[in-house]
Amino acid sequence: MKITVKLFALLDKYLPEGGERNVAQLDVADGASVQDVIGHLKLPTEHCHLVLVNGVYVSPGERAGRVLKPGEALAIWPPVAGG
Repeated sequence: MKITVKLFALLDKYLPEGGERNVAQLDVADGASVQDVIGHLKLPTEHCHLVLVNGVYVSPGERAGRVLKPGEALAIWPPVAGG
């Protein structure tokens, strides 16, 4: 199934080939979880601070159980600091 993946800031270097700017379409197995996609992209878990599916926050404890559906958008931000 296809999902949209959006990776922000330093995570954009993990975007699969064919992605444009910070967005890519990704084929994942039916039943893939948010954590499965994070692992597939080889994203460092400690850098996956803010994770949203269709704009809804997915906490670290929910990521393994949150199964993605075709057409959903997964967006991931690293920790940010500033003032």
